[in-house]
Amino acid sequence: MPDLAAALRQHFGHAAFRDSQQDLVETVLDGRDLLAVMPTGSGKSLGFQLPALLLPGTTLVVSPLISLMKDQVDELTRRGIPAAALHSGLPAESRREVLHAAGAGRYRLLYVAPERFASGRFAHLLSEIPVARFVVDEAHCVSEWGHDFRPDYRRLKDAAAGCRRADGQPGRPSMAAFTATATPEVREDIVALLGLEDPRVVVAGFDRPNIDLHVRAVSGDREKRELLPGLVGSGRALVYASTRRKAEEAADTLRAAGLSAAAYHAGLGDAERSRVQEAFASGVLPLVCATNAFGMGIDRPDVETVVHIDIPGSLEAYYQEIGRAGRDGRQATATLLWNYADVKTREFLIDLEHDDERPDGRGTRPDPDEVARRKELDRRKLRRMVAYADTARCLRATILLYFGDAAAREPCGACGNCARLRALDESDRLRVRKILSGVARAGERFGRRKIAAMLTGELDELPEALARLTTAGILREESPRVVEQWIDAACGAGLLRASDDQYRVLGLTPLGRDVMTGRVEDVRVAVPEARPPRARARRARSGRVARGGRTAAVEPDAPPPHATVVEALRAWRLEESRRRAVAPFVVLHDRTLMAIASRLPRSPAELGDLPGIGPGKLETYGEAILDIVTRAAGAASGPG
Repeated sequence: MPDLAAALRQHFGHAAFRDSQQDLVETVLDGRDLLAVMPTGSGKSLGFQLPALLLPGTTLVVSPLISLMKDQVDELTRRGIPAAALHSGLPAESRREVLHAAGAGRYRLLYVAPERFASGRFAHLLSEIPVARFVVDEAHCVSEWGHDFRPDYRRLKDAAAGCRRADGQPGRPSMAAFTATATPEVREDIVALLGLEDPRVVVAGFDRPNIDLHVRAVSGDREKRELLPGLVGSGRALVYASTRRKAEEAADTLRAAGLSAAAYHAGLGDAERSRVQEAFASGVLPLVCATNAFGMGIDRPDVETVVHIDIPGSLEAYYQEIGRAGRDGRQATATLLWNYADVKTREFLIDLEHDDERPDGRGTRPDPDEVARRKELDRRKLRRMVAYADTARCLRATILLYFGDAAAREPCGACGNCARLRALDESDRLRVRKILSGVARAGERFGRRKIAAMLTGELDELPEALARLTTAGILREESPRVVEQWIDAACGAGLLRASDDQYRVLGLTPLGRDVMTGRVEDVRVAVPEARPPRARARRARSGRVARGGRTAAVEPDAPPPHATVVEALRAWRLEESRRRAVAPFVVLHDRTLMAIASRLPRSPAELGDLPGIGPGKLETYGEAILDIVTRAAGAASGPG
């Protein structure tokens, strides 16, 4: 084994390895396959760059983005290390020169895009170049669960098998796969789909303790624009947006506030993208607003702030993007501006991406079933991201647990949710005790969605075992979403635990039982943020009908409830509840009753369109309800 410390100083000017870097270098030099999962900014590229200088032959590096290849090749060339990139952004003559030089063995590292392996000419070249190691950067792209799935990555297993080893031994060169974002299921995919043989798997801690995490609920784009200048401040910052238009608007907002900012996205010309990237890299431009797909190529160690003005498509993408901050080890801030309406934009982009898929090089159109499957997969990733944005638990622990980091602990004390930890007042303590009682009464056999629906009286689709509990409807004044946030807060405070399987079944902890029974009252909880002001105003304008201390929402454009129909429905509901031995709201919730009395449906289709009338209710009670509406409304109007 060569003197690695001396080689590190000689070629890269570093006095010592960072955590895990030496393990990576030694594994690659030993010729063992490797999967390295390390946070953005941890210096994992050294794991293949230093061995490339100590091994005979050329190290082939597969990288998905031209900007990433350009960054690394420019840096290596600056250090006097022979390296080149081969990609579609090069003129034809330059590509020929790179191919010729690679064939002559003049490069220690050759970066290529995964699409390059579809070329027969390049495949022939691979059989002639002595390849020291076959490196796959951003290896999560091989897995459909990774946030940037690239079908061309599926060619890499066969491509590696077609390479000629620099040491003259039979078989393919050793492979090393690197990524910053891989859940346990993605790691398994990478190993299987790249054909890694008995790989060493190095998973460094995912935590970036110097990045403070925040999620800020906003009412819409206007509030985002109002907040953005203050969030980026006067330092160096990246702003991520979901679309090109949003990136341009964010840059306009910052410039209007007197800040120097530019947009960076695929719609710009090559010259403008290069100008923005180089201005940011040189320190001339402090603020860049980028779409997530192209922001990966923007890199500086002293980024102080990352702001997402729209929700990203996955938690993996979000983690990678906030990892652009604080690479110099200094304190940094990552803020997500969260508005549930933005989810619709993401869902539209998912549909657009897959519906716009073109025939491949052989003219084969995508299979419709496969397109539908990939859409659903992307929606599931989005739902995971929404769960993070909506959680009241420790934000850092939520991310670390998602990536399977055993070091996850909550509260972390350095995120927005942990900053909201406070002792509960009497009202909030009662709410939490009701939630804990609901979980206990349900036998600790259900997840948060069903528990929240049961507690708020949204019983249409619930199992009868839940709908008949004495705790059903005890939080009917709350929305299910708010109760779910309080459930998350109770989990974060150690009062509830969720099972590790896909069902996330809730159970009480010993502390939770003590709080539920009143033996413990001094407990700190990250109280969920109130609904943004504009959303509350809309809800207030929707109108309320009060009776007996309870409220029932009425649609804003609906006529007032028909009083005779209300009384007739209530009388029928009471009789039906006694017959079935259930609470009246199990038969028909007040909100649904008022909607019926307001809209006066005359057909099953009209009744089925009302909130709270699912297929089950329609089948069981539809005929009786329509008969009551017809008779009561007709009787009130009198003879024509």
